Amino acid sequence: PDATAMAIRDGAVVWLGSDDVGLAQFPDAEVIDLDGGFVAPAFVDSHVHLTATGLMLTGLDLRAAASARHCLDLVAEYAQAHPQGPIWGHGWDDSGWPDATPPSTDDLDRVLGNRPAYLARVDVHSAAASTALRRLAPGVSSAPGFDPQRPLTAGAHHMVRAAARDRLTAEQRAHARTAALDLAAANGIVAVHECAGPQIGGIDDWLELRDTRHGVEIVGYWGEAVTDREQAEALMRSTGARGLAGDLFVDGALGSRTAWLHEPYADAPDRCGNTYVDPDAITAHLHACTEAGIPAGFHVIGDAAVGAVMEALQQVVDRAGAQAVARCGHRLEHLEMVTPAQAACLGAWGVIASMQPNFDALWGGEHGMYAQRLGPDRAVRLNPFAL
Repeated sequence: PDATAMAIRDGAVVWLGSDDVGLAQFPDAEVIDLDGGFVAPAFVDSHVHLTATGLMLTGLDLRAAASARHCLDLVAEYAQAHPQGPIWGHGWDDSGWPDATPPSTDDLDRVLGNRPAYLARVDVHSAAASTALRRLAPGVSSAPGFDPQRPLTAGAHHMVRAAARDRLTAEQRAHARTAALDLAAANGIVAVHECAGPQIGGIDDWLELRDTRHGVEIVGYWGEAVTDREQAEALMRSTGARGLAGDLFVDGALGSRTAWLHEPYADAPDRCGNTYVDPDAITAHLHACTEAGIPAGFHVIGDAAVGAVMEALQQVVDRAGAQAVARCGHRLEHLEMVTPAQAACLGAWGVIASMQPNFDALWGGEHGMYAQRLGPDRAVRLNPFAL
């Protein structure tokens, strides 16, 4: 911590110490004076969706919307400035709005007429969709999570997202991911973990990302369940991913009330969230990947989802041994409702927790979204980063 100089050879730090010792030890080195600057290791962002991030950076960013009316005004302004093609927007968060009411289908249609529009909530586990976009997703009205006016969740959301995604051109996707990677580099990030999958950007988007050349390294995880070792190895070969992990959704998100809970939501007493991968499928995926020696993983947020994955991991540990599990580097995304006892087991088994402190900064606190959804007693126990 007291070092004032460092030596770099062939891109690697080979020495740290004081100025005078460094100058004496490396008399022929090129000297770069950082004028008192602070030098830190570069960052790795362990959970990204590059194309979606880039589409927000280059398109319709709704994070500033302070109400449903403001959100619709932003949509109208963007539509007027971009009169052609579908509209892809991201970032609205109704939990902080005065009436906490998201834009309806009729609201969007009044603003956009017959234009397809996909507007993802900030957690990307629900989205408002115009009638024109819903028509482009045959069968959406009978899918789980459908509502004629409210934002769509579950299978209905995945269907309209796919319909909107299919209307993006290769040029739009390339422009978006370059913008996202450039932003990462500007913030000192040298590598990102892309959490790809069939319900995120689809295989075409992932293959384009995999082959992208940029100064920021892209490490890819593919979120698709398998049932045996052979299927796992085949999927690894076809995708070129680092593991079958990332956003393989066991549940959804608290903001959209789709995270899977043991007890109902405080502000929706009739709901405990959604389950997208059943316990048997979780166990099969973990066992197949452990046999193949590759990372497995899941998106887990609610306490019931975390509990289901913990039970599956225990079964695989009992069958294959803790050492075999630890060798794989299995990982869990978000893991917001983990207990100290569960965290101790995960650490013993070598399971990695990919957590996001920014979530707590955005939605924690006495009156934040977590407290709205869960009540203060449960909310205060979320995101225990120090375990």
